[in-house]
Amino acid sequence: MGYTLINLSKPDVVASKRSYWKLLLVGMFAVLASCFLHWGGYLPVRWDSLPDHADAAVVLQGSIGSEKARIADAMALLQRGSVSRVAISIPRESRWGEEISSIARQYLEKSYGSELAGRVDFCETEPDLNSTQQEAQALSPCIQEHGWKTIVLVTSNYQSRRVGVIWGKTLSKDDPSIQMSVEGLADPQYQPRGWWRQRLCAEIWFKESTKLMWASL
Repeated sequence: MGYTLINLSKPDVVASKRSYWKLLLVGMFAVLASCFLHWGGYLPVRWDSLPDHADAAVVLQGSIGSEKARIADAMALLQRGSVSRVAISIPRESRWGEEISSIARQYLEKSYGSELAGRVDFCETEPDLNSTQQEAQALSPCIQEHGWKTIVLVTSNYQSRRVGVIWGKTLSKDDPSIQMSVEGLADPQYQPRGWWRQRLCAEIWFKESTKLMWASL
């Protein structure tokens, strides 16, 4: 019986090892990329277990559609007895010089009734507010003036982690005794699952991830 001897020279062995490591790296990259595309959309999202009861739900400013959803969620918390009050962040006046609080009060009474509307407070900011940090700094005195010690910040899901970081820093400096939770609502502009398939979601993810990194630093 004859035998065939396979002679692997040193260059062949080295080339074989290189191919193995290349395939391994490609495989690892594919797995990481798949995980990133599947779960990466949840990076800006924060999930907090809300307390059984809080002193106030604080509605942060946003787009018209987003803010309506936030107000509806806060009012639902108020109606269920999960919070004692609702505070809505509003500009002091519109760009045309109109007082926002009176218009907002009429909207709340029409939409939710005078009893619930009477348990809503307004925390006013400057009309040219342009960042979450400025809003936190503007609303912190309002929260302290009312003596609230437990608050629920109501915002959109894609902003929730950054809001938690910025507000955590602001409140720890102004009044460390205030306990904060974040309610991140589903927003029609952003879907964490399959975020990379839609241009708007991808743009929001990139902007929020950049802002989150900066806020963390």
